[in-house]
Amino acid sequence: MRAMWSGAVSFGLVSVPVKLYSATASHDIRFHQVHAADGGRIKYKRTCSIDGEEVEYADIVKGYETEDGELITLDDEDLDSLPTASGHEIDVIEFVPGDQIDPLLFDKSYYLEPEAKAAKPYALLREALVQTDRMAVVRVALRQRETLALLRVRDKAIVLQTMLWPDEIREPEFDVLDAEVDLRPQELTMAASLIESLGADFDVSRFHDEYRDAVIELIERKRTTGETRPAPVAAQREEGPDSMTDLLSALQASVEAARAGSGGKAEDQVPAKAAAKAEEPAEKPAEPAEKKKAPARKPASRKKAGEEEAEPRKRARKPA
Repeated sequence: MRAMWSGAVSFGLVSVPVKLYSATASHDIRFHQVHAADGGRIKYKRTCSIDGEEVEYADIVKGYETEDGELITLDDEDLDSLPTASGHEIDVIEFVPGDQIDPLLFDKSYYLEPEAKAAKPYALLREALVQTDRMAVVRVALRQRETLALLRVRDKAIVLQTMLWPDEIREPEFDVLDAEVDLRPQELTMAASLIESLGADFDVSRFHDEYRDAVIELIERKRTTGETRPAPVAAQREEGPDSMTDLLSALQASVEAARAGSGGKAEDQVPAKAAAKAEEPAEKPAEPAEKKKAPARKPASRKKAGEEEAEPRKRARKPA
């Protein structure tokens, strides 16, 4: 498991450094919505209900509609002005009997792991909760919001049980419950007898998710019978250039501008030199030793050709 929060349990003058881990994990089979014809993934776009245009995420703010039909919008600046809780302390408010806590108030469960140096105070708190049969009511800041929670014991671990606020619990406002119902003693006796006949000690390991098992079996059956097809790969959407692409484009444009400003000298000189070199013989005939000191004279035809080749180079060197 990976710790999602670290802090300390504080009660009285005692502080217990702990790490927080999620105590539950969902094993539901997750499906994607795909196009039945080709298996392509279904995607959703954020569109405005007024003009039907797609809205960028940066242009979206939070809106609250009042009972009178007035719309109040809150932007990031408004939300940043709200008080946020960022402490790393589980502050014990009081210790209460466990049977006074309505299970409807339970929300999410987390394990508390003590640091090595805090093993003794952690065990002390755990055993004290078990001996007194009480739970600790605490306040803790998770994800920048303060929440109400309980500390209770499960085996050798202390569990942080986050709770719903009291106004989040609905009341069963059913009129039929207020109706008068006559129950005869014989009926109560028979119902109690039935309950006793089905009585047992609760063992959660005896139960499992039969629907999930059926889904896995269905998927495996389709897989073994060949009722599959390759998952399509969606074409990548053309997105705007990133900073590196912008830099390369700017450098390329700078090079082209520099070449255009120089009149194409670099391009003109390279072909001219290559052409002159191509027309010269690969190897010059060996001359007598006494003539090596005198400058070698090229034939008139070769000199003329050389002059014709050198002439474009001279013109290329003239300033533009």
